[in-house]
Amino acid sequence: MLRNVEFDTKDLWEKDRDHVIHPWTDFSQWQEKGSEVMAQAEGVYVFDTDGNRFIDGIGGLWCVNIGYGREEMADAVAEQIRMIPYYSPFHHLTTPPAALLADKLAELTPGTLNHTFFGTGGSMANDTAIRFVHYYWNMKGQPTRKKIISRVDAYHGSTYLAAALTGIAADRICFDQADELMEHVSCPYPYRRPEGMTEEEFCDHLIDELKDRIETVGAENIAAFIAEPIMGAGGVVVPPEGYHKRTLDLCHAYDILYISDEVVTAFGRLGHFFASEDVFGITPDIITSAKGISSGYQPLSATIINEKMYDVLSKPQEEGALFTHGFTYSGHPVCCAAGLKNIEIMEKEDIPGHVRKVGPYFEKKLAELSDLPLVGEVRGKCFMMCIENVANKETKELLPPEVDVGHRIADHAQKRGLIVRPLGHLNVMSPPLILTEAQIDEFASVLRQAIEATQDDLVREGIWNG
Repeated sequence: MLRNVEFDTKDLWEKDRDHVIHPWTDFSQWQEKGSEVMAQAEGVYVFDTDGNRFIDGIGGLWCVNIGYGREEMADAVAEQIRMIPYYSPFHHLTTPPAALLADKLAELTPGTLNHTFFGTGGSMANDTAIRFVHYYWNMKGQPTRKKIISRVDAYHGSTYLAAALTGIAADRICFDQADELMEHVSCPYPYRRPEGMTEEEFCDHLIDELKDRIETVGAENIAAFIAEPIMGAGGVVVPPEGYHKRTLDLCHAYDILYISDEVVTAFGRLGHFFASEDVFGITPDIITSAKGISSGYQPLSATIINEKMYDVLSKPQEEGALFTHGFTYSGHPVCCAAGLKNIEIMEKEDIPGHVRKVGPYFEKKLAELSDLPLVGEVRGKCFMMCIENVANKETKELLPPEVDVGHRIADHAQKRGLIVRPLGHLNVMSPPLILTEAQIDEFASVLRQAIEATQDDLVREGIWNG
């Protein structure tokens, strides 16, 4: 429910600009532009401090799956705070929400992924996964298995180890990371595959590359392979048909663990609670998740491991030794209560079913934008979509980076009441999963206007001839 509250926009804007360090800040524009201050939200809409309404086309950040303003979520969180707002998860202590949520996740996950470690974000979930993997191989008497294979353009987080897993070049400028532990293979990017290759041949090429890398590095030195089912921040890259099944089979043939990074794809974004098995036909050794697990109402993540791994991790290394991994807020009762209520809402309203029904309509309406000269490809699945903007459709040539075409389109969209995410020459969309067909129509109409306005600007400025 929206509140009748007045905000001092200028004061908030200045305080934020002067004191808050934001993720992914463009410091070349920060002092002048600062931040748009979002103050309220309801359904699929967010409102700034001046009362302007926007369709939230990015769902917070891939995460507000059930939409904003859910009173039952507010009630569940408030009630848990009244019951017990926090207690330590260390030394064999727990709270009811942590136990209940872990049990529910065991019910929802595929195979024998029955054991959950809770954190507060996707980066933490992936850092935890790698620590578990290394511990597993040490306990198995194979301490040389340290390398992790990731992919170019993968995104797995921005903590120190997760940043090393990440393969996006622009995210690594001037930052150090644990690259000595990593190997990166090619991005499974069908739109940018080598000229003359079919998608089937491209998939063969990718599998051959992975096999060659394993044999070059030596399977005895490789601990795990990590992959997002659909790449998120790397550009919503949907791999060729059969890619995930083949990579998993190849890894298991070499006794390499498989981590499915479902920080974005889990909890309904692709129409299922988990996409690994239901969408891509694989049962990994580890699933990491965050974002939609609580729909962003509380910070929560989960690193979920199978019985094979748990059987090893749960044995003491030596007499009196403890399993020394954990955080103050692991299994936080308020966060876990939010996760439980979020899943309850999704099941009660069959939000995954809504995504399976309405997601193809979203795909269709965005695909209609392909007639615009600037649009090279519209790709994605259900409520996880991307538009790749190009200078030339035939050659797939890009506009110069300094043109910042994605930001131009996002700015035009925001002026018209729609928020989409710019990533260089891309625009990414991940709205709340409750979006209706009527709202999708408005979404697509505004986005068309934004791209057309950007095209007009580029022609007028002499940057592009259309």
